[in-house]
Amino acid sequence: MLILVTNDDGIQSPGIKTLAKAMKRVGDVYVVAPDRERTASGHSLTLHKPLRIEALGRREFSVSGTPTDCVNLAVNEILPRRPDLVVSGINRGGNLGDDVTYSGTVSAAMEGTLLGIASIALSQLGEAHFHFETSARFSVRLVRQVCRFGLPPDTLLNVNVPDLPPLAIKGIRVTCLGRRIFDSNNVIKKQDPRGKTYYWIGGNRIAWEERKDTDQEAVENGMISVTPVHLDLTNYTALAVLRDWEKRLTLVRRRTRPVRRP
Repeated sequence: MLILVTNDDGIQSPGIKTLAKAMKRVGDVYVVAPDRERTASGHSLTLHKPLRIEALGRREFSVSGTPTDCVNLAVNEILPRRPDLVVSGINRGGNLGDDVTYSGTVSAAMEGTLLGIASIALSQLGEAHFHFETSARFSVRLVRQVCRFGLPPDTLLNVNVPDLPPLAIKGIRVTCLGRRIFDSNNVIKKQDPRGKTYYWIGGNRIAWEERKDTDQEAVENGMISVTPVHLDLTNYTALAVLRDWEKRLTLVRRRTRPVRRP
């Protein structure tokens, strides 16, 4: 089994080193990751400048681009064949709820899924200290399960692990994505020592919406959250409503041109 390990914290992150070591218990591992931190890079491709690959070892490579770039280059250029699995992480901090739309960790797994490869995003909650060993132990169990049963089409797994040592984990919960409630003023405006204005994006997190079976609820209760994320973002419930708009939107008002007299 060939496993591609990547992340958005950079090739030197302790999380990716812990994950790569754990994945070697399951198969042959290649590590292809950004040369520096690319947190919150989202699902972005580098199209405006060339990318460079640096070999750091026989199966370890850094890329001067985003996590999405890393997966693309790994699959199409670096690896000897298509990987059987993409595992992205272990991220420093959670990727819960709305975070998946910004996360480079999740986006790397999304790119793997778009390429038809079973993919997992793995994040470890924490502050100064991270229990990467907790995520690593669970990742081995989860990967073996995915190898045995596969994943639904166009679906990746977004995993969030509580800030707890392995023996303190209270269980595993299959969840849906939560929803954050942010402060309306999420842009901080300040001045630098030279009097020039600068802006810092990052609103204060107020609370979470009260919903059952969410990823946030699971980790708060000391459980590992496993959320299936589908690539199809279509709101099928809204289709019936919006189709009533079709005639209104496609009606073209005919303009009568004035008749020119000779």
